[in-house]
Amino acid sequence: MMQPNIKQIIQQQYTMCAKDPVFFMRQYCYIQHPKKGKIKFNLFPFQEDSLTELRDNRYSVILKSRQLGISTLSAGFALWSMLFKEDFNVLVIATTQEVAKNLVTKVRVMHDNLPSWLKGTIEADNKLSLKFKNGSQIKAVSSATTGARSEALSLLIIDEAAFIRNIEEIWIASQATLSTGGGAIVLSTPNGVGNWFHQTWADAETEVNGFHTIKLHWTVHPERDQEWRDQQTQLLGERGAAQECDCDFISSGHTVVDGAILMEYDEKCIEPIEKRGFDNGYWIWEYPDYQKDYLVVADVARGDGGDWSTFHVIDVQDIRQVAEYKGKLPPKDFGNMLVTVATEWNNALLAIENANIGWAAIQPALDRGYENIFYTYKDDGYVDTDVQLKKGYDMKDKSQMVPGVSTTTRTRPLMISALEMYMREHTPVIRSKRLIQELFVFIWLNGKAQSQSGYNDDLVMAFCIGLWLRDTSLKLRQQGIELTKRSLSQFQKTEPVIYTGKPNNNADGWKWNNGFQDENLTWLL
Repeated sequence: MMQPNIKQIIQQQYTMCAKDPVFFMRQYCYIQHPKKGKIKFNLFPFQEDSLTELRDNRYSVILKSRQLGISTLSAGFALWSMLFKEDFNVLVIATTQEVAKNLVTKVRVMHDNLPSWLKGTIEADNKLSLKFKNGSQIKAVSSATTGARSEALSLLIIDEAAFIRNIEEIWIASQATLSTGGGAIVLSTPNGVGNWFHQTWADAETEVNGFHTIKLHWTVHPERDQEWRDQQTQLLGERGAAQECDCDFISSGHTVVDGAILMEYDEKCIEPIEKRGFDNGYWIWEYPDYQKDYLVVADVARGDGGDWSTFHVIDVQDIRQVAEYKGKLPPKDFGNMLVTVATEWNNALLAIENANIGWAAIQPALDRGYENIFYTYKDDGYVDTDVQLKKGYDMKDKSQMVPGVSTTTRTRPLMISALEMYMREHTPVIRSKRLIQELFVFIWLNGKAQSQSGYNDDLVMAFCIGLWLRDTSLKLRQQGIELTKRSLSQFQKTEPVIYTGKPNNNADGWKWNNGFQDENLTWLL
């Protein structure tokens, strides 16, 4: 039998490479190892399976542990596609341009070490891009650019997607360029719940967005054991290790309220029994009980921007959310709505955040003479029950007060602290899915509690104010109620002594019981 010549062998190998990216990478791709230098890319079984799944699915989302070589695997898949397909356009987006450039560098290293019969003819090569004569190319950009709006893409690779701040805008912009049949590989370690990467993964698991899921827990690596995992905890801490190793969305996040607590609350959310307003933004879960006290607390927005005007109606005693609004009413209309709502809920205490545009919503309440508006003391600048009770502030005297709630650098941490404390103790009853969704993306960023980029925290801040006021202004209000009750109680105790209620027909007004007998007092005359 005649042995195949070298040309036949090359042709056979080329055909096998073109059909199977696993064969191509295992046989011919070299990578730069940080310790061993240039080595052959000997794929682990989980890498082979992942590579096949990337080939067979247009959209893939990869939830991964650290240091599994998935970025390198994506680079190899991009190179394979560029070599064996004409005009294959790859765009790599990462948190920074340097990170994106690293993936292009991996493509370049693999290509440089291919045998000559596999290499493409390079037409252009620089640090951020590589282009072949067959029209295929790869380009690296940072998340801060508008690269996803460029020419039609064959493949979009988004590296560490959970950490890209404007990922939603990037993804929306890319849809026009992917519409001609392009695909996407979205890969990341988790970074908490509620963000775009988490939502994309969750939707992919329920098969609603067309993404194929690939989950790579640290245990998929054959050279890692529990000892390695324990070392990661020592190096990174519990939260860091959960993020980098365990593919755990809940434990990995930096949400202000613990992710596990939010998941519990999320399961208990229910649909409102009624939705009101022209925008159906006013949600109601129960109707007013005229034996209860309510608090209406509001955060005001301009009504024409990215923020929302919001309010919560809270049952003061049970800390139960009974109604909520989120919409974009003009501030004056929002103020009138607040008066109507507060009146409906038993003339509830109406607390409106008074920073900037908030005054435009407070004014209608003042103009309409709503009597139960919350006021902040000018001197103290914030509500301190101990100080105010010691100073004997008169709740009815408004001369030293300003209407509304003053959110300052001094009060905001107290409001956030109230949220943390109440949620940790599972005290509030929350019905709103909208509020929980905002809490999922309400995170610690540079030491400050705020929403992730592209999200809102208007419902969250209104709720924080409500919880804080319950422990401050309402404590003062209750103190006044208790003082009134004690006064009435003392009055009722002395009443029988003054008015016996039993008329004495023999009494002429000059007899007095001296403790032993009735004594006639006419001698005083």
